[in-house]
Amino acid sequence: MKRLFVILVFVLTLLVGNPVSSADLQKGLDTYVKGDYVTSLRELKPLAEQGNDVAQYVIGTMYFLGKGVPKNYETTIKWYRLSAKQGNPIAQLSLGEIYQLGRGVPQNYMTAVKWYRLSAEQGNAVAQYKIGAMYQSGSGVSQNFKTAVKWYGLSAEQGDVDAQFNLGLSFATGKGIPEDYVRAHMWMNIARSQGSERVGNSMNLIEKLMYPTQLETAQRLASECEEKNYKGC
Repeated sequence: MKRLFVILVFVLTLLVGNPVSSADLQKGLDTYVKGDYVTSLRELKPLAEQGNDVAQYVIGTMYFLGKGVPKNYETTIKWYRLSAKQGNPIAQLSLGEIYQLGRGVPQNYMTAVKWYRLSAEQGNAVAQYKIGAMYQSGSGVSQNFKTAVKWYGLSAEQGDVDAQFNLGLSFATGKGIPEDYVRAHMWMNIARSQGSERVGNSMNLIEKLMYPTQLETAQRLASECEEKNYKGC
């Protein structure tokens, strides 16, 4: 469902100002949502073969999920790559995930980073979080906590809950950024308010290291940050 939601949002974003393409793609997408995958594929495939990157991405996702077609990672990669090479940031993100996990291809962190970076540089929040995590762990790149924090920050400002938690953890540990329990608590509190299940006992441990005035400040900053939609926090 999350991947389908991404498709819907992405399609609606890209099709503004292109009514002919919008109508054709919308028809294919509507039948997809209704569960008529055979019709959806029939509507979208000609567009994909003509080079429409959105149709290419959706068809790739159908093969990834096995919707109306047998699940086939090789075919998924074919369509994702065609879309990604045209600059589609969601396809780039998806290719990064495939190479990171080794789905249908040998696991390759360097290639995953390549695709994550292309998507992240276009502003995709999930890709920004994922490339930050790659820098944090040193997977496919030289470990660099400062660069990890940079990407976490960009993603956190867009509301990515995992990035918000990791940014808080970075402040708590002082890796890549000066140690700051107030900011650590602020970001973890924000992540928890968005439903993060990763916060766990981390906030409790930080609170034990904070003065009451620091805790009050952290809570106030979290509220202010949410009011600013996470920008400039």
